[in-house]
Amino acid sequence: MGYGRLGRKESDPGEGSSNSFSINQPQHATSQLSPTRKKKIIFLTIFSVVLIAASAASAVILLGARDKASGQSDPNSLTHRKPTQAISKTCSKTRFPALCVSSLLDFPGSMTASESDLVHISFNMTLLHLDKALYLSSGISYVNMETRERAAFDDCLELLEDSIDALTRSLSTIAPSSGGGGSPEDVVTWLSAALTNQDTCNEGFEGVNGTVKDQMTEKLKDLTELVSNCLAIFSASNGGDFSGVPIQNKRRLMTEDGDKSEADNCPSWLGRRERRLLGLPVSAIQADIIVSGDGSGTFKTISEAIKKAPEHSTRRTIIYVRAGRYVEDNLKVGRKKWNLMFIGDGMGKTIITGGRSVFNHVTTFHTASFAATGTGFIARDMTFENWAGPAKHQAVALRVGADHAVVYRCSIIGYQDTLYVHSNRQFYRECDIYGTVDFIFGNAAVVLQNCSIYARKPMASQKNTITAQNRKDPNQNTGISIHACRLLAASDLAPSKGTFPTYLGRPWKLYSRTVYMLSYMGDHIHPRGWLEWDASFALDTLYYGEYMNYGPGAAVGQRVKWPGYRVITSTVEANKFTVAQFIYGSSWLPSTGVAFLAGLSV
Repeated sequence: MGYGRLGRKESDPGEGSSNSFSINQPQHATSQLSPTRKKKIIFLTIFSVVLIAASAASAVILLGARDKASGQSDPNSLTHRKPTQAISKTCSKTRFPALCVSSLLDFPGSMTASESDLVHISFNMTLLHLDKALYLSSGISYVNMETRERAAFDDCLELLEDSIDALTRSLSTIAPSSGGGGSPEDVVTWLSAALTNQDTCNEGFEGVNGTVKDQMTEKLKDLTELVSNCLAIFSASNGGDFSGVPIQNKRRLMTEDGDKSEADNCPSWLGRRERRLLGLPVSAIQADIIVSGDGSGTFKTISEAIKKAPEHSTRRTIIYVRAGRYVEDNLKVGRKKWNLMFIGDGMGKTIITGGRSVFNHVTTFHTASFAATGTGFIARDMTFENWAGPAKHQAVALRVGADHAVVYRCSIIGYQDTLYVHSNRQFYRECDIYGTVDFIFGNAAVVLQNCSIYARKPMASQKNTITAQNRKDPNQNTGISIHACRLLAASDLAPSKGTFPTYLGRPWKLYSRTVYMLSYMGDHIHPRGWLEWDASFALDTLYYGEYMNYGPGAAVGQRVKWPGYRVITSTVEANKFTVAQFIYGSSWLPSTGVAFLAGLSV
């Protein structure tokens, strides 16, 4: 499409140029940073600097003591700029070795650091760069910006804050004597999310011209590469395997005591109370907050309920949203709102809806009717909808960037870009998802299980593509796994499904990764299965797999012959994309509520 997909994909499949429009409308959004955001930035900066200072100080003291004991002179002086063997070896594992060497040389203590020390130092150094980028970027908030520019700018500030949080949590996990929680899997997830955040920020300015874009490009310089290097260094130190299969591949199978059955298990991030809540009827649940449009609840709007919910809570907060149609402007569960659980009265009864699209001169990221980035987000028995329609192109119904997110028995309805699985670990169970172009897209590590996925009738010039996965770095532990689902033609597509072919996916980024396993495929699925993005782009670096699917659209005889496509025949390989190994991969506990398949089948 002529406007560069407004910070996302280049073109709709099979679409002509007649749908292009000018993005540089003479509209201005002159609002500066809100007091709340200013406080956020100040807090994040102070917290990060303190953490980095403490960590760096301990490293310098440790390394300095080592040097003093050995009688060495200061190796960090300007006369010692040649990288050590440890730096050279560490940086050789990254995708951007020259930047790795130059950035590490500038950090105190690096010249006497061991390879294990350099893992910690790389985190410190990258966090410093992110902090600086946020500080400098926030300084241009006073500039008059057109609506599209302002949306991209605001996205970047939010995503930078999220990345700083991800790096801070990662550093707390690996720092000596930090006492931070987390596991190697957590760190890889958070770094993968930080890398996705930077990509989303940069993509937001695609198709935008002007001084703001130029300034942001300069202020964000090298951030993506630095985070990528950080991820590569940590992954190499933890024995990861990134040759097109998940980092979790080398970890144990489900054979320990307590894992006696692969059925009736929940992800380990769901506590006993949450698993019980997922199985209880609404009438048996005692909610903390009740939302009712008629005024009979705690609040009349969902936005008020979110605002009232506590921040950084380790206790589950239950928000019951009674039946009704809730039209609120871009609802968002922010990064600080941990462990919120939204319960509705059922699909088609409790409806959260909106109509924002890229035709409103905002980024795709900005169009979501509902968005969640707070860790531990759960939604149950609700509908998320974007009614903008196919002619409005990118229009997200639900965007999730929350780690340990669960969406259960929900309907997610839109056309292009319906469900944005942006980042971190996510699980969808028994959901109905409707769309046309790339309607499940993003770079989370996500499993959709026992869901019904409906292709709708697109515009005359379009083809349907179910997924567009945007894994950009081979070290990211991300991808879309569609397991035991049903691929169906919606009622509006069924009469003309021969005219509008539906494909399983197309590669948005170089290392795009999507698998379909044990799923029913209707006859609306094109025999080739998959669609190119742009000629031969990513065809030899992607990972697209199909394992024991069935139905009239599941025959693999005429599938694409791309180097990166495979018909999976090994259960060992297929198991790598199950709930147990792909989105968590450690312990699972027997469920007292809803049945979740940890492995391939019961």
